[in-house]
Amino acid sequence: MTRARKELVSVETTPYYHCICRCVRRAFLCGEDSYSGTNYEHRRGWVLERLRDLQGVFAVDVCAYAVMSNHYHLVVRLDSDRAAAWSEGEVMERWERLFSLPVLVARYRAGQAKTVAERERAQAQIAEWRDRLQDLSWFMRSLNEHLARRANAEDGCKGRFWEGRYKSQALLDDAAVLTCMSYVDLNPVRAGMADTPETSDFTSIQQRIRALAREDQEHEGSACEGDEPRLTVLGREGDDPHANAVAFTTEDYLELVDWTGRAIREDKRGAIPESIPPILERLRIDPAHFLGHVGRGQRSHHVAALGHVERFHEVVKQLGRRSIKGVGMSARIFLAPADCR
Repeated sequence: MTRARKELVSVETTPYYHCICRCVRRAFLCGEDSYSGTNYEHRRGWVLERLRDLQGVFAVDVCAYAVMSNHYHLVVRLDSDRAAAWSEGEVMERWERLFSLPVLVARYRAGQAKTVAERERAQAQIAEWRDRLQDLSWFMRSLNEHLARRANAEDGCKGRFWEGRYKSQALLDDAAVLTCMSYVDLNPVRAGMADTPETSDFTSIQQRIRALAREDQEHEGSACEGDEPRLTVLGREGDDPHANAVAFTTEDYLELVDWTGRAIREDKRGAIPESIPPILERLRIDPAHFLGHVGRGQRSHHVAALGHVERFHEVVKQLGRRSIKGVGMSARIFLAPADCR
């Protein structure tokens, strides 16, 4: 049975989510449609452009992305602390970038709301907008509706562009974030569309590699070109799982993706390349099952969450659920403390 999105997305559980969205029509999101012969490569830029625009509105960070021919992947972080720090004026200004303000709220902003009841209604509306501007469903809605309208206008047609609602997975800890980011960034290599991560166009790994190569950038968090989205900074100090960055560095991540990419190209199923990146041991990730999931594309879109099993136990208790789909796959990929001795 399909669950309500609010039952699957909880910032109190984790701020990190993997989102997947697919086109419903024969015409592709981007790339060349072999049926019609039309090339939609330019639409890839639409996705990145819209992501960049929405980052100026929502309290949502982009950790990883990959824009494929008929679908895209995102790994995002919901920043509730940032949204809570916005003033009422900033909330209204951000909301107005996407939607027109109701007359009542416009009057409130101009200091023309004369009664207590009017002011309270305006304040309640602003509070609701604050919640929406840190909400995954509203973020994805604002991304997908814009892309659908633009594609429909270009195709000269109406109707659904996306295949139902987007799919999302909760990433319960840093190991899950690392694994999912790697899975997303290696999509073009796994699909045979690129030979290496650095030649994987319209992926966050290519953006990170290029940013690292630019000596004039102060830090990777601001390293972006043109309409590329800003990528979240990798690496943090402390043990807070809800801090603004994850517990692995850019160097850790690039080493792991390069190692996995070479394993994909060599295509020796069941073989583990030498010189296993230390980050796998630090985050208690099984190398063989990591390669099976990330490098060889074992499908995981049907699971609701990824993370160490002990995190599943915590989340099940927190949400009052009997179980969450994904614990079996996670038990194979992520090692228990006893298995790491």
